[in-house]
Amino acid sequence: MSSIPSKNLNTNNNVWNQSLLFLAGGKKPSQSLLKLVEGGVKTLLDLVYIFPLRIQKAPELSPFSTSQLDQLFLGRGKVISLNFTPAYGKKGKGKVQLFNATCVIQDTMGPETLTLKWFNTYPSLKKQLETLNEFSFLGTISEFRGMLQIVNPQINPTPRNEKNNLIIEYPTVATVAGNRIKALIEKIPEYIWSSTIETTGEESQELNLNNAFKYIHAIDDFDTELIHKAKQRLIYHEFFINQLRVLARKLKNQKLKAPILKIDNDKLTEYKRLFPYSLTEDQSLVLEHIRSDFSSGKPMMRMIQGDVGCGKTTVAILASLIAEHNGGQIAFMCPTEALATQHAETLKSVLKDKIRIELLLGSTKPKEKKVIYEQLAAGEIDLILGTHSLFQDSVIFKDLQLCIIDEQHKFGVEQRQKLVSKGKGAHSLIMTATPIPRTLQLSQYGDLEISTIRTVPHGRKGTKTRIVTAETYEKYLSFLKTRLSMGEQIYIVVPAIEESESLNLKNINSTFKIYKKFFPEFKISILHGQLSAQEKQTIMSAYTSGKIDILISTTVIEVGINVLNSTVISIYNPDRFGLSSLHQLRGRVGRGDKPGFCFLVTDQNTNQESMNRLKVIERTTDGFEIAEADLKTRGQGDLFGSSQSGHISSYRVGNIFDDFNIFEQVTRDLNALREKKPEMINNLLLDLIEDQKVSSTI
Repeated sequence: MSSIPSKNLNTNNNVWNQSLLFLAGGKKPSQSLLKLVEGGVKTLLDLVYIFPLRIQKAPELSPFSTSQLDQLFLGRGKVISLNFTPAYGKKGKGKVQLFNATCVIQDTMGPETLTLKWFNTYPSLKKQLETLNEFSFLGTISEFRGMLQIVNPQINPTPRNEKNNLIIEYPTVATVAGNRIKALIEKIPEYIWSSTIETTGEESQELNLNNAFKYIHAIDDFDTELIHKAKQRLIYHEFFINQLRVLARKLKNQKLKAPILKIDNDKLTEYKRLFPYSLTEDQSLVLEHIRSDFSSGKPMMRMIQGDVGCGKTTVAILASLIAEHNGGQIAFMCPTEALATQHAETLKSVLKDKIRIELLLGSTKPKEKKVIYEQLAAGEIDLILGTHSLFQDSVIFKDLQLCIIDEQHKFGVEQRQKLVSKGKGAHSLIMTATPIPRTLQLSQYGDLEISTIRTVPHGRKGTKTRIVTAETYEKYLSFLKTRLSMGEQIYIVVPAIEESESLNLKNINSTFKIYKKFFPEFKISILHGQLSAQEKQTIMSAYTSGKIDILISTTVIEVGINVLNSTVISIYNPDRFGLSSLHQLRGRVGRGDKPGFCFLVTDQNTNQESMNRLKVIERTTDGFEIAEADLKTRGQGDLFGSSQSGHISSYRVGNIFDDFNIFEQVTRDLNALREKKPEMINNLLLDLIEDQKVSSTI
C-alpha cells in the first residue's frame, strides 16, 4: 500500500516496517488483520497510509427539538419502527444481499421523533438494529418531504477519548469496515508513534513523517492547520521517492550494454525511397535521434509521441530496417490482433520481400505457432508482429535487437520488460498516440528520451468535430445519408454491448436496429470484443474492402484501424469516454485525402459539466491540450506497475497537477543533493536498482 517498497523507503524504520500482525499482540490474528494483509496492507506503515474520511468534534447529546438542517447532531432515542427492504440491483461481495433500512425513533429526552435511513447496507446492520431498543446516533440533519431525517448515521458513536471528544471515520479497505480500521489504528502503541521515520535525503523538511501521520490521524488532537502541513510533507515525500525511482531506472539502463547499430546515409536513403512520400521534418529529426541512440552502445529507451496519423509507424519501419541491416531481429508488439494484422499488411506492402515478416497471434493455429517458434529461434524470421503472445516463454529469439511497442499505455511495465529481456541489451522504441503532458514527462518519464512528431504528412485533410443533441439529430442523419450516397463509409461507436439499467447506455444491438431502419438500403454490420478473433477479422476485412457501409462497433476500433474510405465516426454517449479515448477514436477518420467528420451524439441526460468536457474535443485537435485536460479528470496511472489507466496512481496523497509547486521543490532539492552529496544519492539509487519493479527499464 505504501508508495514504494518499505525496504527502500528509508534506512532505519524497523519499528514501522514490522508486520501488521504485530497488532494481534501474540494472539491468533483476527479476520480483519488477515484480510488487510492479504489485501496489501502488510506493515504498520501501510496501515497509517489509510487516512480518515473525516474527523469531527462530537457535539453534545441534545434533544431532537434542537436539531438544525445541515448540522451535525448527536441524539438518543427508542426504536418505534423498523423497515428493511432488499436493495434490488445492488449486490454486495459474493451473494450477500444488501438492504435499505428505515428506523423511526423517539427522543429519550422528549416526545419528538426522527427518521434514520441507510441505503445499500449490509445484513449486519439489520441484526444490530433488531437487537437494540435504545441507542445514540450521530449524523447530519437533512430534510425529505418536509420531515427531518439523518441518512447513514453512526450508531452508538465512540469518541477516541474524553480529552478531545473526536469522531473519526475511516474507509472500508480490503472488505474490512472503517470501524475496524479505526480500532487497529488505535492499537498502535505510543512508542511507535514517537519513533522517528528516517528519510535520507529529505533533511530540508522540518516535519518528521511519524509526526505527519500523528497529525493526520489526530492522535493527540485535531488541528486542521497541522493536518494541512502533514499532507504537504507526505506529498513531498512521495514526489521525492518517486523521482529517485525514475533516476534509478535511468541509471540501471545506462549500466547496460547494447548492440551498436549503424547504417550509412546512402543505404538509409534507399530505404526511405520505399515509401511513396517524403518524410516530414519531424519524422526526419526523430529518425536521427534513433540513429544516435543505436550508435551509443547503450540500450535505446525512446518514446515517440504524436497524434494519430502523424507518421510514427513510418519511423518505426525505418528503425526496423536499420536493425535488420545489422543482422538483428525485431519484435513489434501491438495491443490488439486487428492492429497487429494491419501493421503486418502495411509492412509487407512497403517492404515487399526485403525482410522476412511473420505474424504471431493468440488465434494462430498451434501447428503454425510451432513453425514460427522454430524459425524465430533459428534466426530465419527477421521481424515478428504480435500481441501479448510475443512475451510468452515459448517465444525465443536468436538475436533480438529491437523491440517496438505500439500504444504503450495498453501494456503494463512488467509485460513490456518481459519482451525486452528476450534480447541482450535490446533497444526499445515505444510509440504512443496519447501525448504525454509536460507535467508527466517531468515526473514519470524522466528515464525515457521523448521525441515528438507534431507535423502531419502532406495531403491529410483532418477531421471536424460536432456535438449532436436531440435538436440536431435529424440534421445529423441527413448528413450521414449524404456521405453514404457518395460511397463513403461510417463508424458508429457505442460504449456497451448489453443494456445497463444503472448507466442507461445505448447498446450495440438496439443501435443496429435503429440504423437498419434509417438506412435500409445500405450494408450494416456489428463488431465487438465478444466475437471470436476469426469473426472480427472477417468483418474488418469486409469493411476494409468496402463491402460494409456502416460498422457499428465498441471501442475495439480505437487503436490503429486504418480505412481511408471511412470518413465519418459517430460516438454515442461520449461522456462515458475519456477525452483521450475520444481523440483516439476521432483519429480513425480523416486519414487520407478526404475530410473526416466526428459526431459526439449526446442524450438529454448529459449534464453541463460533461458538455463542457466534450466542447474541448469539439474545439481543438491538439492532442497535447486534450491529454492535459483528460489527465486532470482521470488520474495519472500507475506508471511503475501493470495498471496503466485511471486513478490507480503512483501517488497516495499528491497530485502532480494540484501539487506541482511541491514537485518543483523536490526537483530543485534533488539537483542540489546530486551536486553536494553525490555519494549519498548514488547509494540510494543503487538500493532502488535492486528492486525489479522499481528499476524496470521501460
